[in-house]
Amino acid sequence: MAKTVKGSLYEDLKRKILTMELDPDADLDEASLSERYGLSRTPVRDIFRRLAGEGYLDIRENRGARVIPMNHATLRNFFLVAPMVYAAVGRLAVQNYKPVQFADLKATQERFRRASQEMDALAMVLENNRFHEIFGEMSANVYLQPSLGRLLIDHARIGHTFFRPRNDDMRRRLDLAVEHHDGFIEALGAHDEDAVVDLVFEHWELSRENMEMFIAPQGMKSDAQLGAPATPSLEKSS
Repeated sequence: MAKTVKGSLYEDLKRKILTMELDPDADLDEASLSERYGLSRTPVRDIFRRLAGEGYLDIRENRGARVIPMNHATLRNFFLVAPMVYAAVGRLAVQNYKPVQFADLKATQERFRRASQEMDALAMVLENNRFHEIFGEMSANVYLQPSLGRLLIDHARIGHTFFRPRNDDMRRRLDLAVEHHDGFIEALGAHDEDAVVDLVFEHWELSRENMEMFIAPQGMKSDAQLGAPATPSLEKSS
């Protein structure tokens, strides 16, 4: 029972971080989580340490745990490095994947497709994240997997609005993302490294614009644009 409750706490915190229910840099209250889940402080701290090791939390001495922050340096590094890591992971996945992983990828894609059709934003975030996690597992590379895991956390947090399309163009782009996933599966099945890498960059470009819109949204109209009287210029008295 205790193991199940610990697992629930782990999954709940992970989900809330990925879906931005917990804001970047938010402090976690160890005491309230212990009470809510009926756990002592020790297993809660174990979960914090596990999530910190996976890149979700930052544990500060004498200050407790917080959700990993997103700042200017984080975002700059994310946009510089993400496509390179995704491409390397994709190429290694073709070389090393196992049949059970391929079956898991296809099953995850079907859940992602269903969530897309039902416009279930939460499920889309989680299934999309899982789809790309499986690529990391397929790569079987102890150096790249941690990097991919860290990138996917911020990819989910920055791009979560992608799964809440507000217009027909965003809906079209979401449908294209589903098609890209199908393309990844087909290319993996054909052991076509170049096709996987080409799709990585297409898929990256598709999500990059939407993430940039989230980071730098269109500004509000100025008072002058809204029809308010313009501020009079200062004229020198005669």
